[in-house]
Amino acid sequence: MIMKGYIGDKEATMGTLDSEGWMRTGDLCYIDEEGYLFIVDRLKELIKYNGYQVPPVELEKLLISHPDIIDAAVIPYPDEEAGQVPMAFVVRCDQSNLNKAQVMDYVARQVAPYKKIRRVSFVASIPKNPAGKILRRELVKLALSHSPSKL
Repeated sequence: MIMKGYIGDKEATMGTLDSEGWMRTGDLCYIDEEGYLFIVDRLKELIKYNGYQVPPVELEKLLISHPDIIDAAVIPYPDEEAGQVPMAFVVRCDQSNLNKAQVMDYVARQVAPYKKIRRVSFVASIPKNPAGKILRRELVKLALSHSPSKL
């Protein structure tokens, strides 16, 4: 049971409910082959690159599909020209010699140009809360606390 809309605000109603009455919650999720629903991110965490919106979770799924990547997180990194650029924090497999250029190329071959990873930092682990949600704010603080030459 959900609302029918906002009283006297047709535009807000159209932005919240789709044409079939489904409510847009802002959650990004997927349903696995067994029918379980997994909420993995929020739309409002989008990266805004030159007017395009880039969902971090899409890039994270792609990164994790690489055989040398155990875990990954993508954050918005400030950029004077583009506004924000996608930056990846990557946990490599033991003994992997995967480098930043290889990570960026792997993603670039599979996404639209505006979704490409522009920065990469290798880390030992991705900070997550007890429910397993990525703590992006911690990663943003980490990224901004280091000079560009260290990342």
